[in-house]
Amino acid sequence: MVETTALNPTIGVEVTGVEDLHDDTVISRCTEALKWRGVLVVRGLHLDDEAQLAFCRRLGTVLAPGGREIFTITLNPEKNRAAKYLEGTFFWHIDDTTNDVPAKATVLTARHVAMEGGGTQFASTYAAYEGLSEAERTRYDSLRVVHSFEASQRLVHPDPTPEQVADWRQLPTHETSLVWQRRDGRRSLVIGATADHIVGMDPVESRKLLDELLEWSTQPRFAYTHDWSVGDLVVWDNTGILHRALPYDATSERELHRTTIAGAEPWA
Repeated sequence: MVETTALNPTIGVEVTGVEDLHDDTVISRCTEALKWRGVLVVRGLHLDDEAQLAFCRRLGTVLAPGGREIFTITLNPEKNRAAKYLEGTFFWHIDDTTNDVPAKATVLTARHVAMEGGGTQFASTYAAYEGLSEAERTRYDSLRVVHSFEASQRLVHPDPTPEQVADWRQLPTHETSLVWQRRDGRRSLVIGATADHIVGMDPVESRKLLDELLEWSTQPRFAYTHDWSVGDLVVWDNTGILHRALPYDATSERELHRTTIAGAEPWA
């Protein structure tokens, strides 16, 4: 029998008793849990790429950036040509903040795990927003933020070369509301490593506010850390859940396979 167990009072649910991942009841339970809990964990499934894609297609349309539906997450440049950019994932972030429409969800399966480190942390910006005072909500509701790939990479390379900056700036910036009010009325914070500055605010004050909001949103009561075992499946709501990888040795064989579900609602 399929059962769900909360991983934290504000975020995450573990699903057990799954015999058929494609059963309509299982898909329905998973979809509902993902919406209200943000992170979905099924341990020890050992899905291959074909099975992972089949499950993801039940959740929505699978994106294929660069023509690849499966993206290999590894620091090994022989397996991933973009490995040098993955160091940016060690900082809290939301994917697709520089796109008009963010991905709905991200799916990871573990093929190899690190001997030490390499877990993935998640934090709910839905819960973080709800935990703010009324005065803070009123203040933040009207603010807008500019996101950029450069902002996230400067956390990795604080003293970049002109060539690095030129490379980062090939990707356009994007402006969003600091507080995203969705069509269904739910609200979340759009923050993280790509949040460069708040529009119209003094740069020092802007940086201070963004850093304070990130610290608030990632405190333990809003967060969950997943320590990977081979075969684990983790799905999360990319639009309102911050995530980051915990450091691990660059020579580690840690390898996760990622699929991404297309979103339908543009940033406000």
